[in-house]
Amino acid sequence: MTALEAFVQVARLGSVKAAAEELALSTPALSRRIQALERYVGRPLFERRHQALEINAEGMGLLDDIAPAIDAVSVAIEKLVSGGNQLRLRLAVLPLFASQRLLPLLGDLRQAYPHLHLDIETTPHAVARLGEGLDAAIILAREVDPALYVHELGVEHIYCMASRETLRDRPIRRPEDLSGQTLLIHREMPTLFEDWKEQMGAPEIYPASLEVYDSGALMLEAAAQGLGVAIMLASHYRHSRDPRLERVFDTEVVSPYRYLFVCRPRALQNRAVRLFHDWLIAQKL
Repeated sequence: MTALEAFVQVARLGSVKAAAEELALSTPALSRRIQALERYVGRPLFERRHQALEINAEGMGLLDDIAPAIDAVSVAIEKLVSGGNQLRLRLAVLPLFASQRLLPLLGDLRQAYPHLHLDIETTPHAVARLGEGLDAAIILAREVDPALYVHELGVEHIYCMASRETLRDRPIRRPEDLSGQTLLIHREMPTLFEDWKEQMGAPEIYPASLEVYDSGALMLEAAAQGLGVAIMLASHYRHSRDPRLERVFDTEVVSPYRYLFVCRPRALQNRAVRLFHDWLIAQKL
C-alpha cells in the first residue's frame, strides 16, 4: 500500500521531489518504494530521464485501474467518520478566492445545510490529492486532466491594475507604456502577461522586471503601494474594492485562466460533495 501511495503521487504530480514533499519522505525513500512496486509487478512503470520519472503506458494503465478503488476507500472512510449524521467536505481553494468570494457566503451555506461542515485547505498540488485527503478543489487553471469532473465558475478577463497615486505621476495610456515598468505576476498564472500582449496585438513590450508572487492578496497590496503593475483577473480587481487601485486599460481581454470546481467523477456520489457543488453553482460566483 505504501508503494502504491508513492506510485500514485509521482504519477499525478509528475515529480519525485514534489511527491516526496507531499508524503513527508526523502527522495531516496520514495524512489525505493517505486522500485519495490516495479519489482512486484515485474515491469517498469516509469521511464527514467535524467533523474526524472515519466509515467509510461503500463503505469498509466495501472493508475487508471486503481484510481476508482482509491476513491471508493475515501468515500467509505468518510461514511464511517460521519456516522451518518454529519456531512464533511474536504475542500482545497486558493486563498484569494476563499477570502474574496467564498467565505462571505459560507454563513448562507451553513443556514441552508447545518449538517454540512467544510475542512478548507489552501494547499499546493490540490488536483493530485483529489481522492486522497481532498474531496474537491477550486483551482485556477487553463486546462485540466480530462478524467476529472470540471465545472467552470464563469469567464474571466485579464486586467492590468496599479496604484492611483503612481498613475497620476506616471500615466499609462498605451500598452507600450508598460515598457520599463515592474510587472507583478501570479505563480498560478505564469503566462498571463504573454496572453494579454498577444490579444492586445502588442508583442514589443519589455518591462523592467517581472516579479512573481504566490499570493494574490500580496499582489494586490503591492500594486496598491506602488510597487508595480499587477497582471491579474477582473474578479480580483472588482472584489478587492480597494480605492487605492485603478484599472489601467479599458479593453476587455479574455483570460485563458479561470476558476474551476474539480473533483473525481466518483466523488459526486458523496452527498457532501454534491450539496456543495449544487450550492456553489447556484451562487453564480
